[in-house]
Amino acid sequence: MHKRAFIKVLSGTLAAAVLATGPVSAQDPTKVAFVYVGPVGDHGWTYRHDVGRKAVEAEFGDKVETTYVESVAEGADAERVIRNLASKGNDLVFTTSFGYMNPTAKVAKQFPDVKFEHATGYKQAANLATYSARFYEGRAVIGTIAGHMTKSGIIGYIGSFPIPEVVRGINAFTIAMRKVRPDAQVKVVWVNSWYDPGKEGDAAKALIDQGADIIAQHTDSPAPLQVAEQRGVYAFGQASDMRAFAPKAQLTAIVDEWNYYYVDRTRAVMEGTWQSQDVWLGLKEGMVEIAPYGDAVPEDVRAAADSVKQAIIDGSLHPFQGPIANQAGEVVVAEGETVSDKDLLGMNWYVEGVQGELPK
Repeated sequence: MHKRAFIKVLSGTLAAAVLATGPVSAQDPTKVAFVYVGPVGDHGWTYRHDVGRKAVEAEFGDKVETTYVESVAEGADAERVIRNLASKGNDLVFTTSFGYMNPTAKVAKQFPDVKFEHATGYKQAANLATYSARFYEGRAVIGTIAGHMTKSGIIGYIGSFPIPEVVRGINAFTIAMRKVRPDAQVKVVWVNSWYDPGKEGDAAKALIDQGADIIAQHTDSPAPLQVAEQRGVYAFGQASDMRAFAPKAQLTAIVDEWNYYYVDRTRAVMEGTWQSQDVWLGLKEGMVEIAPYGDAVPEDVRAAADSVKQAIIDGSLHPFQGPIANQAGEVVVAEGETVSDKDLLGMNWYVEGVQGELPK
């Protein structure tokens, strides 16, 4: 249902205009390249993007040729890799990390005939589109579960970088959690990396030592879940269903679903209908999904989580609808108001219930 709705949303956008260049020659395979911030075997963020790449191959067969470069550091190295892919005749290049935004924009100017798509960024051009998922909607669902299941009232949260996307997720999680348990607190450890199993595991250990009985994360490896399994506490998977790594510990996971977006955008290039756009979709459209609940999640908690998920899908609930207080307890979003997309995209403050200062 959600997947069909997702395709319908994209089809309306993609059919709006046909580029003057027309469709790619039927004789030549459409070349599509992907740039990944982590290894395809991270079992999280990059793994899910690569699942999307494989979906493109499965959909179009020998009509496409896909390539990828993994573990590309954000910054100068990313610019070199993106430029190299553009110069090799790729028709479409997906760059899949926030830190690739400026390098992608720079290279896009130099290769106007190549189509570029940047994940989680905000800079567009005639040949540069942006796309992201409303991951914070999934955070509201798992925050609800955490509020029901924590005994200590302390949740550990492992953050990658203090950018709006991650801060937004921490806040959505905390708001939902405190609707269930108003005295619960979230402790955040920043590891300043998207993928570093050692740092992620150490952060999980530190948070558990501080009393956390549930671990959440916005990093890409299953290391925090594995630590949770070893230490007898609960945790949530990130970007992918990680239950295989922690069958007892994982309560559920937020799953990123890129398949349909990548297939539709590749098709648009093949048909000559591609145009720049900014897409930000969530649970309703199927770009964000919730993995099956773990055995430890009671039926009443499953029902509560499902209720929040359904309310977000049907529009009766927004994870950032007021009243919302900041860390100081000051109401910054009044009852009946909702934080705008613009403010969500620039979010740089913590809500009440998050401990510690937000790094600048």
